Order: sequence, then C-alpha cells, then structure tokens
Amino acid sequence: MTTAVAQRRPGVVRRVAHVMGMPISLALRGRAAGTFEGEAAWAETMATLRDVDRVFSPFRTDSVISRLDRGEIDLMDAPPEVAEVLGLAEQARIESHGAFDVRRHGRLDPCGIVKGWAVDRAARPLRHLGDTDFCLSAGGDLVAYVAADDRPAWRIGIEDPHELARVVATVPVRDGAVATSGLARRGAHLTDPRTGSTPTALASVTVIAEDLTTADVDATAAFVLASVGEHWLQSRGRSAVVVHRDGRVAEVRR
Repeated sequence: MTTAVAQRRPGVVRRVAHVMGMPISLALRGRAAGTFEGEAAWAETMATLRDVDRVFSPFRTDSVISRLDRGEIDLMDAPPEVAEVLGLAEQARIESHGAFDVRRHGRLDPCGIVKGWAVDRAARPLRHLGDTDFCLSAGGDLVAYVAADDRPAWRIGIEDPHELARVVATVPVRDGAVATSGLARRGAHLTDPRTGSTPTALASVTVIAEDLTTADVDATAAFVLASVGEHWLQSRGRSAVVVHRDGRVAEVRR
C-alpha cells in the first residue's frame, strides 16, 4: 500500500468517499483547492467511479460483467468500455506469460485491471483544473499530478509489508501513478492463475508508471511471477520497489 506523505501540508484540501468496495481519497492544492470548481471536479470523479462499479463489479448481480459472465448477454451487447478493458486484460495476460488473468476458475473477474483503469478515467476532470495539483488514491493505489514546476512533487510513502506502520521507501511523483500488490492487508487474495497457488516469495511489489492501469497490472503480475518478477519489470522498463519475504528491499530502475 502507498500513501501521500506529509499530509498536514498547508493549502491542501482533502476529500474522502467510498465506492467499488474501497476508500477513495483526494488531495487538492493550488488554485482550485477549496473552490466550487474543485468540488465539481471531485463530484465528477466520484460519478465516474460509481458508473464503473455498476458496469464492472463482479459482486453486483445486475452489473454488465456479471451478466456477461452468466452468458445472459454477449460482448457486442455491452458498453464499448467493456471490450476495451477485456482487450487490455488479454494483452496483460500475454505479456505476463499468464501471470495476470481476469478469468479464474471459469469466472470472469476484471477487478485486477478495472481499478487502475477506472481511476485513470476518473482523474480526467482533475487534470482539467487549471494550476491545481492533485493526488487521487483508490485503496492505496494512486494517480498524482503537479501542475507547476515551482511546487514540490507529491512524496509517496511505500508501506513495509512486514511492519505496516513503517515506510520502506519514499518516491516523488509529479505526473504518474503508483500501485502496490501484496498480501499484508488483504491476506491470500492473490493467486497464480496458472497454478491456483498463492505466491509467497515476495512480500510486496510497488510499481511507478505513467498511468495506474499499467502500474496496477504490472505490480500484480510481478508479484505472481515471484523470483523472476524483478527481471520481468526490468525487461518492461519499469521503476519499482520490491520487498522480499526475508525483508530485503530491492529497487528496480527504468
């Protein structure tokens, strides 16, 4: 999990809501912070995430994904963004050699790619705010942006999976995304789609990328790839922080 460091910085306006089964938090600083324009952008961000939940949630029996999984509709009957997401998921499956897959045990569950994709989309109205920085977090994975060169980067703390109150590294982000995969907070929720087993060689993988879709997918795939995860990230030109089961911390630089 990641978090924005130095949260008491003056001039930062914060908002928190809950959707898609997780907390969504926003930090705004700059011209639109605390203004009607900023609040309207936040409302649009949350509306986008609620719409995504209605379409993609496998936990809602009436969602498009659930109906598609049950065979009640075909892909051509679904909104075009469903084909977009499933296309991205198939690309990720191929590029990760099967370590990332939205189909498991015969069921369709795109949660592993939808969160990053949804937050990237939901951040668009925030990017349109003039002279305003933002950090938008969904369950600890985030997109951050700094509008002006004379303002500091967001400092993102990477949680120690062995001691959750401690930070193992801090990375500056001016325009990009950070995502972490691991078992520390949610237990054995990650499995290797190829074997059905839970990977245990790594404690966590945090990827820094240009967008959250990429960061989230690559963090998950690298965690599942375990001992070869670091090499795979290097081959993709990613920046990452990998915490091994024995506590060793390795940095992967692009």
